[in-house]
Amino acid sequence: MTFSDLKKKDIICIGDGRLVGRAADLELDVSTGQLRALIVHGCSCLSLFFHGDKSQILIPWQQIACIGDDVILVSLPPCRN
Repeated sequence: MTFSDLKKKDIICIGDGRLVGRAADLELDVSTGQLRALIVHGCSCLSLFFHGDKSQILIPWQQIACIGDDVILVSLPPCRN
């Protein structure tokens, strides 16, 4: 699977079914070549996972439950609005 394929998939939280967004970037471990996290732009409610300028979140690889044909399912804490 390519990053272009990943970017087309909606990211859904399995805990409450909310749409988190779509992957905008990746964080890679350059020494191993393994994917460490997905970076999603525009989600403002997940302060635990804020990354960079706080308009994007970092979803660690361990939080990714499943990558399906249409969606990426993730396990994240509840939204605190």
